[in-house]
Amino acid sequence: MKPIIYQLLPRLFSNANANLVENGSIQENGVGKFEGINDAALSSIKRLGATHVWFTGIIRHATQTDYSTFGLDAYDSKVVKGKAGSPYAITDYYDVDPDLAVNVPNRMDEFCALVRRTHSHDLKALIDFVPNHVGRQYHSVVKPDGIRDLGEDDRTDYFFEKNNNFYYLQGQSLTLPCGNDGYRESPAKVTGNDCFSSTPSVNDWYETIKLNYGVDCSNWTRHFAPIPSTWHKMLDILLFWCQKGIDGFRCDMAHMVPVEFWHWAIGEVKVKYPNVIFIAELYDVGLYRSYIEYGGFDYLYDKVNLYDTLCGVAKGQQSASNLTGCWQRIDGINSQMLNFLENHDEMRLASNMFLKNPQLALPAFVASLTMSKAPFMLYFGQELGEKGDCAEGFSGHDGKTTIFDYWSLDTVRRWYDNGKCDGRLLSKSEIALRNYYEWILNLTNNTKALCDGDFFDLMYVNNVNLNFYTNYAYLRHSNKETVLIILNFGDQVADLNVCIPQHAFSMFGLPAGEQKAVDLQTGESFSIMLQPDECVKVTVAPHNASLIKIC
Repeated sequence: MKPIIYQLLPRLFSNANANLVENGSIQENGVGKFEGINDAALSSIKRLGATHVWFTGIIRHATQTDYSTFGLDAYDSKVVKGKAGSPYAITDYYDVDPDLAVNVPNRMDEFCALVRRTHSHDLKALIDFVPNHVGRQYHSVVKPDGIRDLGEDDRTDYFFEKNNNFYYLQGQSLTLPCGNDGYRESPAKVTGNDCFSSTPSVNDWYETIKLNYGVDCSNWTRHFAPIPSTWHKMLDILLFWCQKGIDGFRCDMAHMVPVEFWHWAIGEVKVKYPNVIFIAELYDVGLYRSYIEYGGFDYLYDKVNLYDTLCGVAKGQQSASNLTGCWQRIDGINSQMLNFLENHDEMRLASNMFLKNPQLALPAFVASLTMSKAPFMLYFGQELGEKGDCAEGFSGHDGKTTIFDYWSLDTVRRWYDNGKCDGRLLSKSEIALRNYYEWILNLTNNTKALCDGDFFDLMYVNNVNLNFYTNYAYLRHSNKETVLIILNFGDQVADLNVCIPQHAFSMFGLPAGEQKAVDLQTGESFSIMLQPDECVKVTVAPHNASLIKIC
Protein backbone atom coordinates (compact mmCIF):
# COMPACT_ATOMS: atom_id res chain seq x y z
CA MET A 1 0.00 0.00 0.00
CA LYS A 2 1.21 3.49 -0.87
CA PRO A 3 1.49 5.69 2.26
CA ILE A 4 -0.86 8.67 2.04
CA ILE A 5 0.15 11.20 4.70
CA TYR A 6 -2.31 13.83 5.89
CA GLN A 7 -0.46 16.74 7.48
CA LEU A 8 -2.30 18.93 9.98
CA LEU A 9 -1.44 21.48 12.64
CA PRO A 10 -3.47 20.70 15.77
CA ARG A 11 -3.09 24.35 16.77
CA LEU A 12 -5.23 25.36 13.77
CA PHE A 13 -7.13 22.22 12.84
CA SER A 14 -10.03 22.28 15.32
CA ASN A 15 -10.04 25.98 16.19
CA ALA A 16 -13.65 27.10 15.67
CA ASN A 17 -13.08 30.80 16.30
CA ALA A 18 -13.95 32.86 13.21
CA ASN A 19 -13.52 36.25 14.89
CA LEU A 20 -9.80 36.54 14.30
CA VAL A 21 -7.49 39.43 15.13
CA GLU A 22 -4.23 39.97 13.27
CA ASN A 23 -1.35 39.08 15.61
CA GLY A 24 -3.96 38.03 18.17
CA SER A 25 -3.31 36.28 21.44
CA ILE A 26 -4.56 32.82 22.36
CA GLN A 27 -7.38 34.48 24.28
CA GLU A 28 -8.41 36.53 21.24
CA ASN A 29 -8.01 33.95 18.46
CA GLY A 30 -8.37 30.62 20.24
CA VAL A 31 -6.42 27.45 19.56
CA GLY A 32 -7.14 23.87 18.48
CA LYS A 33 -6.75 21.05 20.98
CA PHE A 34 -5.65 17.42 20.97
CA GLU A 35 -9.19 16.39 21.84
CA GLY A 36 -10.50 18.40 18.88
CA ILE A 37 -8.97 15.77 16.59
CA ASN A 38 -11.85 13.51 17.48
CA ASP A 39 -13.21 10.26 16.11
CA ALA A 40 -15.33 12.06 13.52
CA ALA A 41 -12.27 13.94 12.22
CA LEU A 42 -10.06 10.87 12.09
CA SER A 43 -12.79 8.80 10.45
CA SER A 44 -13.16 11.45 7.75
CA ILE A 45 -9.40 11.62 7.20
CA LYS A 46 -9.35 7.84 6.84
CA ARG A 47 -12.22 7.94 4.31
CA LEU A 48 -10.32 10.58 2.37
CA GLY A 49 -7.70 7.91 1.73
CA ALA A 50 -5.03 8.68 4.32
CA THR A 51 -2.91 5.98 5.91
CA HIS A 52 -0.84 8.28 8.16
CA VAL A 53 -1.43 11.56 9.98
CA TRP A 54 1.48 13.93 10.54
CA PHE A 55 0.70 16.01 13.61
CA THR A 56 2.80 19.14 13.12
CA GLY A 57 3.86 21.23 16.11
CA ILE A 58 3.51 18.65 18.89
CA ILE A 59 6.77 19.02 20.84
CA ARG A 60 6.90 22.01 23.19
CA HIS A 61 8.34 25.10 21.59
CA ALA A 62 8.85 28.75 22.51
CA THR A 63 5.64 30.78 22.65
CA GLN A 64 4.60 34.20 23.93
CA THR A 65 1.78 32.63 25.94
CA ASP A 66 2.77 32.40 29.59
CA TYR A 67 2.44 28.99 31.24
CA SER A 68 4.67 29.78 34.21
CA THR A 69 1.81 29.04 36.65
CA PHE A 70 2.15 25.43 35.51
CA GLY A 71 5.87 25.32 36.23
CA LEU A 72 6.91 25.98 32.62
CA ASP A 73 9.44 28.58 31.54
CA ALA A 74 8.24 31.90 30.17
CA TYR A 75 9.99 32.99 26.97
CA ASP A 76 11.27 36.38 25.94
CA SER A 77 9.18 37.70 23.04
CA LYS A 78 12.33 38.91 21.25
CA VAL A 79 13.33 35.30 20.54
CA VAL A 80 9.84 34.07 19.65
CA LYS A 81 8.44 34.46 16.15
CA GLY A 82 4.73 35.23 16.37
CA LYS A 83 2.42 35.02 19.36
CA ALA A 84 2.18 31.23 19.08
CA GLY A 85 5.84 30.73 18.16
CA SER A 86 7.52 28.50 15.63
CA PRO A 87 6.96 24.75 16.10
CA TYR A 88 10.59 24.39 15.06
CA ALA A 89 12.04 26.38 17.97
CA ILE A 90 11.90 23.47 20.41
CA THR A 91 12.25 24.28 24.11
CA ASP A 92 11.76 20.80 25.58
CA TYR A 93 12.14 17.66 23.47
CA TYR A 94 10.42 15.61 26.19
CA ASP A 95 7.23 17.65 26.40
CA VAL A 96 4.22 18.60 24.28
CA ASP A 97 2.79 22.01 23.48
CA PRO A 98 0.60 23.11 26.42
CA ASP A 99 -1.52 25.18 24.01
CA LEU A 100 -2.99 21.94 22.73
CA ALA A 101 -4.15 20.57 26.08
CA VAL A 102 -7.50 21.13 27.75
CA ASN A 103 -5.85 20.37 31.08
CA VAL A 104 -2.23 21.58 30.94
CA PRO A 105 -0.84 19.29 33.68
CA ASN A 106 -2.29 16.30 31.78
CA ARG A 107 -0.99 17.43 28.37
CA MET A 108 1.11 14.32 27.69
CA ASP A 109 -1.79 12.04 28.58
CA GLU A 110 -4.03 13.98 26.20
CA PHE A 111 -1.49 13.58 23.43
CA CYS A 112 -1.10 9.85 24.07
CA ALA A 113 -4.89 9.54 23.94
CA LEU A 114 -4.77 11.18 20.50
CA VAL A 115 -2.17 8.64 19.34
CA ARG A 116 -4.37 5.77 20.56
CA ARG A 117 -7.41 7.35 18.91
CA THR A 118 -5.47 7.66 15.65
CA HIS A 119 -4.46 4.01 15.79
CA SER A 120 -8.07 2.98 16.45
CA HIS A 121 -8.95 4.36 13.00
CA ASP A 122 -6.20 2.30 11.36
CA LEU A 123 -4.07 5.39 10.90
CA LYS A 124 -0.42 5.76 11.86
CA ALA A 125 0.82 8.78 13.81
CA LEU A 126 3.83 10.86 12.73
CA ILE A 127 5.44 13.82 14.48
CA ASP A 128 8.33 16.17 13.77
CA PHE A 129 11.85 15.47 14.94
CA VAL A 130 13.86 18.71 14.89
CA PRO A 131 17.53 17.71 15.11
CA ASN A 132 19.45 20.70 13.75
CA HIS A 133 18.47 23.45 16.19
CA VAL A 134 16.51 24.30 19.31
CA GLY A 135 14.87 27.42 20.72
CA ARG A 136 17.24 30.00 22.24
CA GLN A 137 15.91 29.38 25.74
CA TYR A 138 15.92 25.60 25.60
CA HIS A 139 15.40 23.99 28.98
CA SER A 140 13.72 20.66 29.63
CA VAL A 141 11.61 20.65 32.80
CA VAL A 142 10.17 17.15 32.34
CA LYS A 143 13.14 15.18 31.04
CA PRO A 144 13.35 11.60 32.34
CA ASP A 145 15.57 10.79 35.29
CA GLY A 146 19.21 10.39 34.32
CA ILE A 147 18.96 12.61 31.22
CA ARG A 148 21.38 15.55 31.05
CA ASP A 149 19.96 18.69 29.46
CA LEU A 150 21.32 20.08 26.22
CA GLY A 151 24.19 22.43 26.99
CA GLU A 152 24.24 21.45 30.65
CA ASP A 153 27.79 20.11 30.45
CA ASP A 154 29.11 22.39 27.70
CA ARG A 155 32.46 24.16 27.94
CA THR A 156 31.38 27.64 26.90
CA ASP A 157 34.95 28.91 26.59
CA TYR A 158 35.36 26.93 23.36
CA PHE A 159 33.83 27.73 19.96
CA PHE A 160 33.89 24.01 19.28
CA GLU A 161 34.40 21.07 21.56
CA LYS A 162 33.34 17.66 20.33
CA ASN A 163 31.02 16.92 23.25
CA ASN A 164 29.54 20.38 23.48
CA ASN A 165 25.92 20.52 22.34
CA PHE A 166 26.18 24.11 21.05
CA TYR A 167 28.70 26.42 19.35
CA TYR A 168 29.87 29.52 21.26
CA LEU A 169 31.21 32.83 19.94
CA GLN A 170 33.80 33.75 22.57
CA GLY A 171 33.90 37.32 23.76
CA GLN A 172 30.70 38.22 21.92
CA SER A 173 27.25 38.95 23.25
CA LEU A 174 24.14 38.30 21.17
CA THR A 175 22.57 41.32 19.49
CA LEU A 176 19.05 40.62 18.23
CA PRO A 177 17.63 42.26 15.08
CA CYS A 178 14.81 43.89 17.07
CA GLY A 179 17.06 44.97 19.95
CA ASN A 180 17.83 43.08 23.11
CA ASP A 181 15.87 45.19 25.64
CA GLY A 182 17.01 43.16 28.62
CA TYR A 183 17.65 39.85 26.86
CA ARG A 184 21.21 38.68 27.52
CA GLU A 185 23.22 35.86 25.94
CA SER A 186 26.98 35.76 26.40
CA PRO A 187 28.82 34.16 24.80
CA ALA A 188 26.44 34.26 21.84
CA LYS A 189 25.48 30.92 20.33
CA VAL A 190 25.45 30.17 16.59
CA THR A 191 21.99 30.31 14.99
CA GLY A 192 20.20 27.30 13.52
CA ASN A 193 20.76 28.43 9.93
CA ASP A 194 24.56 28.55 10.38
CA CYS A 195 24.83 32.27 10.98
CA PHE A 196 28.24 32.46 12.65
CA SER A 197 27.69 35.99 13.89
CA SER A 198 26.58 37.51 17.16
CA THR A 199 24.38 39.92 15.18
CA PRO A 200 21.95 37.70 13.20
CA SER A 201 19.60 39.51 10.82
CA VAL A 202 15.82 39.41 10.83
CA ASN A 203 16.08 36.88 7.98
CA ASP A 204 18.22 34.53 10.05
CA TRP A 205 16.78 31.93 12.40
CA TYR A 206 17.64 34.23 15.29
CA GLU A 207 15.15 32.48 17.58
CA THR A 208 17.14 29.21 17.37
CA ILE A 209 20.60 27.87 18.18
CA LYS A 210 22.47 25.26 16.19
CA LEU A 211 23.26 21.84 17.65
CA ASN A 212 26.79 20.45 17.46
CA TYR A 213 27.10 16.91 16.04
CA GLY A 214 30.87 16.79 16.18
CA VAL A 215 31.56 18.99 13.16
CA ASP A 216 34.07 21.78 13.77
CA CYS A 217 32.51 24.56 11.70
CA SER A 218 35.72 26.61 11.81
CA ASN A 219 37.34 24.16 9.40
CA TRP A 220 34.51 21.64 8.73
CA THR A 221 36.45 18.70 10.12
CA ARG A 222 34.39 15.82 11.51
CA HIS A 223 34.95 14.27 14.93
CA PHE A 224 32.64 11.29 15.28
CA ALA A 225 34.70 8.78 17.31
CA PRO A 226 33.90 8.21 20.05
CA ILE A 227 30.28 9.11 19.46
CA PRO A 228 29.60 12.77 20.41
CA SER A 229 27.26 13.75 23.24
CA THR A 230 24.60 15.27 20.95
CA TRP A 231 24.21 11.97 19.09
CA HIS A 232 23.38 10.10 22.30
CA LYS A 233 20.96 12.80 23.46
CA MET A 234 19.10 12.82 20.14
CA LEU A 235 18.82 9.03 20.15
CA ASP A 236 17.36 9.15 23.66
CA ILE A 237 14.74 11.62 22.39
CA LEU A 238 13.79 9.44 19.41
CA LEU A 239 13.41 6.36 21.62
CA PHE A 240 11.32 8.36 24.12
CA TRP A 241 8.75 9.19 21.44
CA CYS A 242 8.78 5.68 20.02
CA GLN A 243 7.78 4.51 23.50
CA LYS A 244 4.78 6.84 23.27
CA GLY A 245 3.51 4.90 20.24
CA ILE A 246 4.76 7.21 17.49
CA ASP A 247 4.98 5.43 14.12
CA GLY A 248 7.42 7.75 12.39
CA PHE A 249 9.29 11.03 12.26
CA ARG A 250 9.42 13.81 9.71
CA CYS A 251 12.99 15.01 10.27
CA ASP A 252 13.33 18.76 9.89
CA MET A 253 16.22 20.06 7.77
CA ALA A 254 17.81 16.62 7.78
CA HIS A 255 20.57 17.64 5.37
CA MET A 256 21.96 20.11 7.94
CA VAL A 257 22.80 17.16 10.20
CA PRO A 258 25.67 14.79 9.22
CA VAL A 259 24.51 11.74 7.29
CA GLU A 260 26.73 9.66 9.58
CA PHE A 261 24.48 10.54 12.51
CA TRP A 262 21.40 9.35 10.63
CA HIS A 263 23.11 6.09 9.67
CA TRP A 264 23.83 5.43 13.34
CA ALA A 265 20.64 6.76 14.93
CA ILE A 266 18.13 5.28 12.48
CA GLY A 267 19.90 1.96 12.73
CA GLU A 268 19.73 2.07 16.53
CA VAL A 269 16.03 2.97 16.55
CA LYS A 270 15.10 0.26 14.09
CA VAL A 271 16.74 -2.43 16.21
CA LYS A 272 14.01 -1.81 18.79
CA TYR A 273 11.28 -0.33 16.56
CA PRO A 274 11.74 -1.80 13.08
CA ASN A 275 8.48 -0.43 11.70
CA VAL A 276 9.08 3.21 12.63
CA ILE A 277 9.61 5.30 9.48
CA PHE A 278 11.94 8.25 8.96
CA ILE A 279 11.20 11.01 6.44
CA ALA A 280 13.89 13.57 5.59
CA GLU A 281 13.22 17.18 4.72
CA LEU A 282 16.03 17.61 2.20
CA TYR A 283 16.58 20.20 -0.52
CA ASP A 284 19.61 18.97 -2.44
CA VAL A 285 19.10 16.35 -5.17
CA GLY A 286 22.81 15.60 -4.99
CA LEU A 287 22.33 14.30 -1.43
CA TYR A 288 19.25 12.17 -2.10
CA ARG A 289 21.00 8.87 -2.62
CA SER A 290 23.42 9.16 0.30
CA TYR A 291 20.65 10.01 2.78
CA ILE A 292 18.63 7.00 1.59
CA GLU A 293 21.33 4.44 0.86
CA TYR A 294 23.68 5.29 3.71
CA GLY A 295 21.66 7.51 6.01
CA GLY A 296 18.85 4.97 6.21
CA PHE A 297 15.87 7.21 5.54
CA ASP A 298 12.74 5.48 4.34
CA TYR A 299 11.55 8.51 2.38
CA LEU A 300 12.62 12.05 1.65
CA TYR A 301 11.05 15.22 0.29
CA ASP A 302 11.22 15.55 -3.49
CA LYS A 303 10.82 19.30 -3.34
CA VAL A 304 13.55 20.66 -5.59
CA ASN A 305 12.86 18.05 -8.27
CA LEU A 306 9.24 17.00 -8.82
CA TYR A 307 7.46 19.63 -6.71
CA ASP A 308 9.27 22.60 -8.23
CA THR A 309 8.77 21.24 -11.75
CA LEU A 310 5.06 20.57 -11.26
CA CYS A 311 4.57 24.07 -9.87
CA GLY A 312 6.33 25.52 -12.90
CA VAL A 313 4.20 23.47 -15.29
CA ALA A 314 0.96 24.33 -13.48
CA LYS A 315 1.82 28.04 -13.68
CA GLY A 316 2.65 27.75 -17.41
CA GLN A 317 6.30 28.57 -16.79
CA GLN A 318 7.71 25.15 -17.70
CA SER A 319 6.98 22.51 -20.28
CA ALA A 320 5.15 19.39 -19.12
CA SER A 321 7.82 17.37 -20.91
CA ASN A 322 10.26 18.44 -18.17
CA LEU A 323 8.58 15.81 -15.99
CA THR A 324 10.61 13.19 -17.85
CA GLY A 325 13.78 14.58 -16.33
CA CYS A 326 12.23 14.39 -12.85
CA TRP A 327 11.96 10.60 -12.81
CA GLN A 328 15.22 10.11 -14.69
CA ARG A 329 17.10 12.21 -12.12
CA ILE A 330 16.06 9.89 -9.28
CA ASP A 331 15.75 6.62 -11.18
CA GLY A 332 16.17 3.71 -8.78
CA ILE A 333 15.05 5.63 -5.68
CA ASN A 334 11.75 6.98 -7.05
CA SER A 335 9.69 4.92 -4.62
CA GLN A 336 11.48 6.52 -1.66
CA MET A 337 10.49 10.07 -2.46
CA LEU A 338 7.71 11.84 -0.58
CA ASN A 339 5.65 13.71 -3.14
CA PHE A 340 3.44 16.66 -2.29
CA LEU A 341 1.97 19.88 -3.65
CA GLU A 342 1.43 21.69 -0.36
CA ASN A 343 2.92 21.74 3.11
CA HIS A 344 3.48 24.32 5.84
CA ASP A 345 6.50 25.80 4.04
CA GLU A 346 4.87 26.29 0.64
CA MET A 347 2.19 28.52 -0.84
CA ARG A 348 -1.35 27.25 -0.98
CA LEU A 349 -2.22 26.14 -4.52
CA ALA A 350 -5.41 28.19 -4.48
CA SER A 351 -3.70 31.31 -3.14
CA ASN A 352 -4.19 34.47 -5.16
CA MET A 353 -0.40 34.66 -5.17
CA PHE A 354 -0.15 31.25 -6.86
CA LEU A 355 -2.75 29.47 -9.04
CA LYS A 356 -5.83 31.27 -7.61
CA ASN A 357 -8.07 28.36 -8.65
CA PRO A 358 -7.50 24.92 -7.03
CA GLN A 359 -8.88 23.21 -10.16
CA LEU A 360 -5.77 24.29 -12.04
CA ALA A 361 -3.68 22.05 -9.79
CA LEU A 362 -5.53 18.80 -10.57
CA PRO A 363 -3.18 17.44 -13.28
CA ALA A 364 -0.19 18.24 -11.04
CA PHE A 365 -1.92 16.44 -8.18
CA VAL A 366 -2.54 13.35 -10.33
CA ALA A 367 1.09 13.35 -11.48
CA SER A 368 2.47 13.72 -7.97
CA LEU A 369 0.23 10.90 -6.75
CA THR A 370 0.47 8.40 -9.62
CA MET A 371 3.83 8.78 -11.38
CA SER A 372 5.54 6.33 -9.03
CA LYS A 373 5.20 4.04 -6.02
CA ALA A 374 6.24 6.93 -3.80
CA PRO A 375 4.08 8.04 -0.88
CA PHE A 376 2.05 11.22 -1.18
CA MET A 377 1.44 13.97 1.37
CA LEU A 378 -1.71 16.08 1.55
CA TYR A 379 -1.80 19.30 3.59
CA PHE A 380 -4.98 19.94 5.55
CA GLY A 381 -7.30 22.21 3.62
CA GLN A 382 -5.69 21.44 0.27
CA GLU A 383 -8.58 19.11 -0.53
CA LEU A 384 -10.97 22.04 0.14
CA GLY A 385 -9.17 24.67 -1.91
CA GLU A 386 -7.92 26.62 1.12
CA LYS A 387 -6.42 29.89 -0.15
CA GLY A 388 -4.21 30.94 2.78
CA ASP A 389 -4.76 34.57 1.87
CA CYS A 390 -4.85 36.11 5.36
CA ALA A 391 -2.31 38.38 7.02
CA GLU A 392 -2.39 36.40 10.25
CA GLY A 393 0.35 38.15 12.17
CA PHE A 394 4.08 37.43 12.12
CA SER A 395 3.83 35.45 8.88
CA GLY A 396 2.10 38.30 7.05
CA HIS A 397 0.27 37.94 3.73
CA ASP A 398 2.39 35.33 1.99
CA GLY A 399 -0.09 32.86 0.47
CA LYS A 400 0.78 30.29 3.12
CA THR A 401 -0.97 29.02 6.22
CA THR A 402 0.74 30.45 9.27
CA ILE A 403 2.81 28.29 11.59
CA PHE A 404 3.60 31.21 13.92
CA ASP A 405 0.20 32.63 14.88
CA TYR A 406 -3.01 31.70 16.67
CA TRP A 407 -5.50 31.38 13.81
CA SER A 408 -8.11 29.22 12.11
CA LEU A 409 -8.73 28.32 8.47
CA ASP A 410 -12.04 29.25 6.86
CA THR A 411 -12.47 26.10 4.76
CA VAL A 412 -11.28 23.71 7.46
CA ARG A 413 -13.41 25.45 10.08
CA ARG A 414 -16.55 25.01 7.96
CA TRP A 415 -15.69 21.39 7.12
CA TYR A 416 -15.00 20.70 10.81
CA ASP A 417 -18.38 22.16 11.81
CA ASN A 418 -17.69 22.17 15.55
CA GLY A 419 -16.45 18.60 15.59
CA LYS A 420 -19.12 17.00 13.41
CA CYS A 421 -16.76 16.97 10.40
CA ASP A 422 -19.70 16.57 8.06
CA GLY A 423 -18.81 19.23 5.49
CA ARG A 424 -22.37 20.57 5.45
CA LEU A 425 -21.15 24.17 5.51
CA LEU A 426 -18.94 23.75 2.46
CA SER A 427 -19.81 25.19 -0.94
CA LYS A 428 -20.69 22.92 -3.86
CA SER A 429 -17.29 23.56 -5.46
CA GLU A 430 -15.47 22.72 -2.20
CA ILE A 431 -17.45 19.49 -1.84
CA ALA A 432 -16.72 18.58 -5.46
CA LEU A 433 -13.00 19.20 -4.97
CA ARG A 434 -12.87 17.10 -1.81
CA ASN A 435 -14.78 14.32 -3.56
CA TYR A 436 -12.21 14.38 -6.37
CA TYR A 437 -9.35 14.05 -3.89
CA GLU A 438 -11.15 11.27 -2.04
CA TRP A 439 -11.88 9.42 -5.28
CA ILE A 440 -8.35 9.39 -6.64
CA LEU A 441 -6.57 8.86 -3.31
CA ASN A 442 -8.65 5.76 -2.66
CA LEU A 443 -8.46 4.68 -6.29
CA THR A 444 -4.68 4.75 -6.14
CA ASN A 445 -4.43 2.34 -3.24
CA ASN A 446 -7.21 0.14 -4.63
CA THR A 447 -5.60 -0.16 -8.06
CA LYS A 448 -2.49 -2.32 -8.01
CA ALA A 449 -0.99 -0.71 -11.11
CA LEU A 450 -1.21 2.76 -9.53
CA CYS A 451 -0.17 1.65 -6.08
CA ASP A 452 2.93 -0.39 -6.81
CA GLY A 453 3.10 -0.90 -10.56
CA ASP A 454 6.01 -0.10 -12.87
CA PHE A 455 6.25 3.24 -14.68
CA PHE A 456 6.71 3.80 -18.43
CA ASP A 457 7.16 7.29 -19.89
CA LEU A 458 5.40 7.70 -23.25
CA MET A 459 6.74 11.11 -24.20
CA TYR A 460 9.64 9.93 -26.34
CA VAL A 461 7.31 8.36 -28.92
CA ASN A 462 4.71 11.13 -28.86
CA ASN A 463 6.71 14.14 -29.94
CA VAL A 464 4.26 14.76 -32.79
CA ASN A 465 1.03 13.59 -31.14
CA LEU A 466 1.15 15.57 -27.91
CA ASN A 467 1.65 19.20 -26.98
CA PHE A 468 4.87 18.90 -24.99
CA TYR A 469 4.10 22.13 -23.15
CA THR A 470 0.71 21.11 -21.76
CA ASN A 471 0.48 17.29 -22.06
CA TYR A 472 2.22 14.43 -20.34
CA ALA A 473 1.48 10.71 -20.79
CA TYR A 474 2.67 7.54 -19.08
CA LEU A 475 1.73 3.97 -18.18
CA ARG A 476 1.59 2.22 -14.83
CA HIS A 477 1.56 -1.58 -14.99
CA SER A 478 1.32 -4.43 -12.49
CA ASN A 479 0.82 -8.06 -13.48
CA LYS A 480 -2.06 -7.99 -15.99
CA GLU A 481 -3.32 -4.54 -15.01
CA THR A 482 -2.32 -1.46 -17.00
CA VAL A 483 -3.39 2.15 -16.55
CA LEU A 484 -2.80 4.81 -19.19
CA ILE A 485 -2.56 8.32 -17.68
CA ILE A 486 -2.66 11.49 -19.75
CA LEU A 487 -2.36 14.91 -18.14
CA ASN A 488 -3.66 18.13 -19.63
CA PHE A 489 -2.26 21.29 -18.03
CA GLY A 490 -3.80 23.45 -20.74
CA ASP A 491 -7.00 25.49 -20.65
CA GLN A 492 -8.47 23.80 -23.76
CA VAL A 493 -9.94 20.33 -24.30
CA ALA A 494 -7.16 18.06 -25.60
CA ASP A 495 -8.14 15.54 -28.30
CA LEU A 496 -5.07 13.35 -28.44
CA ASN A 497 -3.67 10.33 -30.22
CA VAL A 498 -1.33 8.62 -27.76
CA CYS A 499 1.20 6.17 -29.20
CA ILE A 500 2.15 3.10 -27.15
CA PRO A 501 5.49 1.73 -28.42
CA GLN A 502 6.54 -1.84 -29.06
CA HIS A 503 8.94 -1.57 -26.11
CA ALA A 504 6.03 -1.14 -23.70
CA PHE A 505 4.27 -4.18 -25.17
CA SER A 506 7.43 -6.24 -24.75
CA MET A 507 8.26 -4.92 -21.27
CA PHE A 508 4.78 -5.41 -19.80
CA GLY A 509 3.51 -8.25 -21.98
CA LEU A 510 0.62 -6.13 -23.23
CA PRO A 511 -1.86 -7.97 -25.44
CA ALA A 512 -2.43 -6.63 -28.94
CA GLY A 513 -5.84 -6.27 -30.54
CA GLU A 514 -9.20 -5.14 -29.23
CA GLN A 515 -9.22 -4.79 -25.44
CA LYS A 516 -11.68 -3.83 -22.76
CA ALA A 517 -11.00 -0.50 -21.07
CA VAL A 518 -12.53 1.54 -18.26
CA ASP A 519 -12.44 5.28 -17.73
CA LEU A 520 -11.57 5.28 -14.03
CA GLN A 521 -13.10 8.70 -13.42
CA THR A 522 -16.49 8.10 -15.03
CA GLY A 523 -16.64 4.31 -14.69
CA GLU A 524 -17.55 4.05 -18.38
CA SER A 525 -16.50 0.81 -20.11
CA PHE A 526 -15.48 0.76 -23.75
CA SER A 527 -13.25 -1.06 -26.22
CA ILE A 528 -9.90 0.15 -27.50
CA MET A 529 -7.57 -1.17 -30.17
CA LEU A 530 -4.07 -1.79 -28.87
CA GLN A 531 -1.29 -2.22 -31.41
CA PRO A 532 2.45 -1.66 -31.02
CA ASP A 533 3.48 1.79 -32.26
CA GLU A 534 -0.14 2.67 -32.98
CA CYS A 535 -2.23 5.37 -31.31
CA VAL A 536 -5.04 5.34 -28.78
CA LYS A 537 -7.52 8.21 -29.07
CA VAL A 538 -8.09 10.05 -25.79
CA THR A 539 -9.95 13.25 -24.87
CA VAL A 540 -8.84 15.10 -21.74
CA ALA A 541 -10.70 18.02 -20.19
CA PRO A 542 -8.83 21.28 -19.46
CA HIS A 543 -6.66 21.18 -16.33
CA ASN A 544 -7.51 17.55 -15.73
CA ALA A 545 -6.30 14.02 -16.27
CA SER A 546 -7.59 10.91 -17.99
CA LEU A 547 -6.95 7.54 -16.34
CA ILE A 548 -7.83 4.57 -18.53
CA LYS A 549 -7.55 1.08 -17.12
CA ILE A 550 -6.86 -1.58 -19.73
CA CYS A 551 -8.32 -4.86 -18.52
